[in-house]
Amino acid sequence: MPGGIRVIGLSASGERVASEPLHHGADPVHVLGTAGWAVDAPVASSMARDGALEIAYRARPLVGEVPPPATVFRDPDVRVGDAAVPHQRVAAYAVVTSVRGVLLTEFTNLTNVEGEWGLPGGGLDEGEAPVDGLHREVWEETGQRVELGGLVAVQSSHWFGRAPSGVVEDFHAVRIVYAATCPAPGDPVVHDIGGTTADARWFAPHELDDLPLTSSWRRLDALRALAQRDYDAP
Repeated sequence: MPGGIRVIGLSASGERVASEPLHHGADPVHVLGTAGWAVDAPVASSMARDGALEIAYRARPLVGEVPPPATVFRDPDVRVGDAAVPHQRVAAYAVVTSVRGVLLTEFTNLTNVEGEWGLPGGGLDEGEAPVDGLHREVWEETGQRVELGGLVAVQSSHWFGRAPSGVVEDFHAVRIVYAATCPAPGDPVVHDIGGTTADARWFAPHELDDLPLTSSWRRLDALRALAQRDYDAP
């Protein structure tokens, strides 16, 4: 993000009570905690006039200890002290549901998770708003038109790993996850040929447990909850 990322705290009445930069590798919950605020839930994500991405959370005064910073992971073949290129990737995704189930995409060998499945979405272009990037990515990866609902999760992950190119990266992933519905679901079509999406399909909720989901989406409670709520196949 050329303008950086800011974490915003909003009171129950919607008043802005905190505004803190999200530096490389930092976790939003920890950042707001150090500023004296406890996070209830993410509520919005948008581009500010100065070009910064703002991620807003419903917040209340912190009582007790500051939440710990996020754990930094390291791939087994990356040693402490290895030179690593810093890379921060901000991406938008959606839990897309319809009468046909939940929409998922399979990763290609251009990623480190070939053959695993995840939510449609992907990295934002420079200066692109999360909702705009999400609509673009869902169409490119699945050929579906969706209607966005609310923001359901923000994931922040920090690790040292080896990219498919072989370069060791100090990688910070910020994933902005929305709920979405598809009013007129069709057979998925991958338009972005040669990219990171190998396949796209609708799945019934009961099929999710047997799928090789990526680690990020296995721990997303909203995935199963939203899929089950909106699925109404005959």
